[in-house]
Amino acid sequence: MKRVQSNIVNLAFTIMNQPAQDGKGRKVKDQGVVITQALVNGQNTGVSLRTINGGQKSAAIQLDDAALRDLLEAVNEVLATEVN
Repeated sequence: MKRVQSNIVNLAFTIMNQPAQDGKGRKVKDQGVVITQALVNGQNTGVSLRTINGGQKSAAIQLDDAALRDLLEAVNEVLATEVN
């Protein structure tokens, strides 16, 4: 008999814009992204990204390691040039 035990961890990060109003004082829909990662026995088995627009979530987009690194580089570049 062979016993296999897997330690599965699912991580999810939800990043949302701050509540805002449009030019006429109406509330703008909540918008943001959800990043999820599955880990099995400490190894990454997949990362997905979804956008949120109001109550609607987009279909999940699977990202590989290279895409994640490109996304990180792009976000860092945007933050480095962001004017507050």
